[in-house]
Amino acid sequence: MDKFEIPLPDDALRFKAQQVRKAFLNTSQASNKERVKALNLMADSLLLNCEKILEANRLDYQLAQNKGISNALLSRLKLSKDKLLQGIEGIREVGKLNDPIGQLQIKKELADDLLLERRTVPIGVIGVIFESRPDAVMQISALAIRSGNCVILKGGSEANLTNEQICKALIEGLNLSVIDQNSICLLTSRKDSMAMLNLDKEINLIIPRGSNHLVKFIQENTKIPVLGHADGICHLYIDSEIDIEMGIQVALDSKIQYPAACNAIETLLIHKDVASEFLTKALPLFEENNVELRGDEEAQSFGKMLPATSEDWETEYLDLILSVRIVDDIDEAIGHIQDFSSRHTDGIISNNMNNAAKFMNSVDSAGVFHNCSTRFADGFRYGFGAEVGISTQAMPPRGPVGLEGLVTYKYFLKGHGQIVKEFASGEKVFKHIDVEN
Repeated sequence: MDKFEIPLPDDALRFKAQQVRKAFLNTSQASNKERVKALNLMADSLLLNCEKILEANRLDYQLAQNKGISNALLSRLKLSKDKLLQGIEGIREVGKLNDPIGQLQIKKELADDLLLERRTVPIGVIGVIFESRPDAVMQISALAIRSGNCVILKGGSEANLTNEQICKALIEGLNLSVIDQNSICLLTSRKDSMAMLNLDKEINLIIPRGSNHLVKFIQENTKIPVLGHADGICHLYIDSEIDIEMGIQVALDSKIQYPAACNAIETLLIHKDVASEFLTKALPLFEENNVELRGDEEAQSFGKMLPATSEDWETEYLDLILSVRIVDDIDEAIGHIQDFSSRHTDGIISNNMNNAAKFMNSVDSAGVFHNCSTRFADGFRYGFGAEVGISTQAMPPRGPVGLEGLVTYKYFLKGHGQIVKEFASGEKVFKHIDVEN
């Protein structure tokens, strides 16, 4: 992607960011009890403003339809009452999780009266840029406050009205707590979303949630560390030893339950020994659910499919489209995944425990699943309460990023006047003894 000069923040944006930076001093020092109380007040406020939020979302959705926005974005934009209530409950669930701040990771006596500790601390100010997904505002804000961080949010223009109503309700809740209301900041102009990439003195981490194009653009145009994934090209491999009915149900759920999600499968790999039986039973069900299938030459021989091209194996459809390939064995399936997976989530359906173990140990993805839908790759479903996004990088945090991904650590060294000269001369010696908490 060609780079171009990102605009510098204007005075108004810089002032907002500095206000959030100052709020971090308050939020990071708030007690666990105070942060939990703030979350419950935020949830209460969302509940009180439920109808206003849903009405704003209906207007956003109507405007987006008129603009001809893609089905994938429309699906992510739509906020049903059930989805909103689930998001509110998610905030309360985040409040029930263990406090991520101050967790002791290392405690070591370096020498007499010289004690080293490593404890978890908040990251700071987190900038989140996302498309559609107004429910992300609730998830991210809750996780940020719970982990002692502050957040600057920039959603897509297609969800402006919804995002504004949600943020207004969240801040109304914060105002009833001791947490600074500037801990949550919503930006609404496209100019600000570009300029915030130059706020490297105010923002500690950028998390993009959106299209491949958006994530790559951000990764290439900021000095701020970026946490995210560019693609969600997920695979499901149907092994030779399976329960056919279970495999079909898992494959269907992995594709059709919410095709616009990044954890929906885009490619189905089927062992040649079960391809005929599997596809004979599965094809009518895929057709019944309006799934367009694109297969390799062998897959096409089993039924109605469009021919798959080389581009299909590396495409994130985010729609009711699925590419199908017949493979000779598990090694060919693993090889295909190594070539085309985005390292998000890949699964195997198999009754052979050795094959399942081989697959799960060989596939280098953030999530590897056995005999279950890839749609389980989600922070809420993992019991994290919510997630700020999915990370496919090899270094942690990896996979759905919840509270533990929003803290870093700090070393604390406590002494009684020790100096290095004493140890260099041999007058004093290091002990390096682990101390029980």
